[in-house]
Amino acid sequence: MPFLQLPPSSRGKQPERHIRFTQLTAPQPLLQRPLHALVPLQLQPVRSRADARLWNEYIHRDNYLGYKTLPGAQLRYFVTAADQTLALLGFGAAAWQCAPRDRHIGWHSEQRARNLHLVVNNARFLILPWVQSKNLASKVLALAARSLPDHWQQRYAYRPVLL
Repeated sequence: MPFLQLPPSSRGKQPERHIRFTQLTAPQPLLQRPLHALVPLQLQPVRSRADARLWNEYIHRDNYLGYKTLPGAQLRYFVTAADQTLALLGFGAAAWQCAPRDRHIGWHSEQRARNLHLVVNNARFLILPWVQSKNLASKVLALAARSLPDHWQQRYAYRPVLL
């Protein structure tokens, strides 16, 4: 007999989202190019339901964490070059408590409660498995770091201060 028996969840079991894989996210031929051959990169926010379904499908198929709904405020992106999807990014609300982050910032619990919405987490990052380009990840993250504050401001009416 277990030491502690918890009662059943009062919220009930959450249904798992079933994501059907389509040809839209099927593996593509190897794309092996130097970074300069892929620029300019475009950061395209997920705006429509169709975009969201496609983003979820890519992430579920190819990201090691799979697809899970991002909690709270969020922005998701496709990264493209010449209309070809190369990578996907998802940013969301920061975790309530993260000791290393909180120590680094130097805030106490009241400051965290007051300012946590100003911190944005990178929740998903995927360079598609068939894309190989040295330094692409750094270029993509730099592009997102420059663009996200403006996009967040447009969507949520405030600018994050830490990513």
